Amino acid sequence: MDYDVVVAGGGPVGLMLACELRLGGARVAVLERLTEVDPTIKGGAITTPSAEALYRRGMLPALAEAQRLSMDRFRSFMRERNRGKGGGDGDRVAGRGLGFVGHFAGIMLRADLVDRTEPDFGDAGPAADVSLVTQQDIERLLGGRADELGVEVRRGVELTGFDVDEGAVTVRTSGGPIRAGWLVGCDGGRSTVRKLAGFEFPGTEPEITCHQAVVEMTGAEDLKVGWTATDTGVYAHGPMPGRIVTVEFDGPPADRDAPVTAEDLQARLRRVSGVDVTITGVRTATRFTDHARQVTEYRKGRVLLAGDAAHVHSAFGSQGLSLGIGDAMNLGWKLAAVIAGRSPEGLLDTYTSERHPVGAWVLDWTRSQVAAMRPDPQSRALREIVGDLAGTVVGTTYLAARLNGAAVRYELPDGHPLTGRSTPDLELTGNGRLADHLHAGRALLLDLTDDPELRALAAGYADRVDILTASCPSRPDLAAVLVRPDGFTAWAADSTARASASTAGPAAALREWFGVPTAA
Repeated sequence: MDYDVVVAGGGPVGLMLACELRLGGARVAVLERLTEVDPTIKGGAITTPSAEALYRRGMLPALAEAQRLSMDRFRSFMRERNRGKGGGDGDRVAGRGLGFVGHFAGIMLRADLVDRTEPDFGDAGPAADVSLVTQQDIERLLGGRADELGVEVRRGVELTGFDVDEGAVTVRTSGGPIRAGWLVGCDGGRSTVRKLAGFEFPGTEPEITCHQAVVEMTGAEDLKVGWTATDTGVYAHGPMPGRIVTVEFDGPPADRDAPVTAEDLQARLRRVSGVDVTITGVRTATRFTDHARQVTEYRKGRVLLAGDAAHVHSAFGSQGLSLGIGDAMNLGWKLAAVIAGRSPEGLLDTYTSERHPVGAWVLDWTRSQVAAMRPDPQSRALREIVGDLAGTVVGTTYLAARLNGAAVRYELPDGHPLTGRSTPDLELTGNGRLADHLHAGRALLLDLTDDPELRALAAGYADRVDILTASCPSRPDLAAVLVRPDGFTAWAADSTARASASTAGPAAALREWFGVPTAA
């Protein structure tokens, strides 16, 4: 074997997966056809689960700095917009606590209407303060992380085919063949890996045409900031200088791959906004639709998919990037454990069972946003009702929690409220926060009641599960938490129940997720 795993695609999802595999001890090569980070405008924000994932790997300071630079650009944009109008510098309408927390179908959600005591929000600690980070920033950050971990990233190399036999995959590339134990396609919505492997990819056909660009223009003073619905579609302006989005409902583009020109963007923006702008230059531009499809299974033998290779949908809600990072976090530690022989191959079945429902949910939420954006009378009536709901605490809290990905829960057997959810970022007396103990990508048994019997049980997993005895005054109800490497709770127990409980629960959870124990 040249490598344990070949990852096709070196965007944020492929790099995140490669880093997780490397933390688990796997030898990884990433193939990326582009020689540099793609500058085309894409996702401009991440959800809290993605911020949590990077925080748990020690990358929060770099994320916070990237957000600071994004906020500086936004404030500059708002100062320019408000110059001479008696307005502020834009702080009121940027990020958590500064005015909005995202949008549903272009209906802005206000931060002051979000009830963060709602259980679905959990407790992400300082990661909850990070959201305004671009896809390019994430890719650069993860590229540096991959280099630190010793991941081999082959840029300018494209996968052209592969053959699977009983024990390996021979990957054909523009740079020659590579033999590996596993192949993971993280190569985007038009995935070559998905097509060649024969994954079923059902879904719904596109009905709309959207453009997103960063341009130079004149006459933009009358464009409204944020999302605006008109009689001919929907458009957005900001939150950075020159950024525009147009959404039109007259069918998909005739040629998805045709170049996006300044003339075309200008005509579309004028048509949708009704403002006589003139676009004098295009820095970056892309076209997308509401094409929504998802593979029926995320694994076929030794070939797996993650990110847009497994599911495609419109960009509304900025959920695509974060959905893919969630896939990578879920798959990485599992595949690494199987490769190392720490867990049976059946562990990989939980990748599809856990992530497929999350992907299906995101597809439905993007479809629902398209329905609420259409300019026909029925859809506009629906939009009015959703807008009214978004003006209430209950409505905004519901929409924000789900758009933010905070409501994700895997169906795991243990009945504790934390099980299957992202573990709260507990503040531990004298031991920092929970995320501080997850940087190495290992599981963690957190003992909050000094239980020697529980620690003895976990001692047989010392090669794959860290053990920490600590106290958490803010959660006196908790006795212990078993945290998977992806940060989700595998098992938890309350203080009142743990005193009289047997070891059957934690023993079952340890065996299910981490295999057979070694000798203590």
